[in-house]
Amino acid sequence: MAARVGGRNLAITWIVGFLCAGIVGALVWLSLPAGPGLLYMVGQLLDGTVP
Repeated sequence: MAARVGGRNLAITWIVGFLCAGIVGALVWLSLPAGPGLLYMVGQLLDGTVP
């Protein structure tokens, strides 16, 4: 939990927290199509290093 600081409204902190979590979730959602390509590139880089 966040520290209670004088002058901070608890309702606003919850709203901003949900907004930040939504933005992070949207960025994760947008980055999902890059997953298979990233795994392919890492696989190609590690292909010659493991005997």
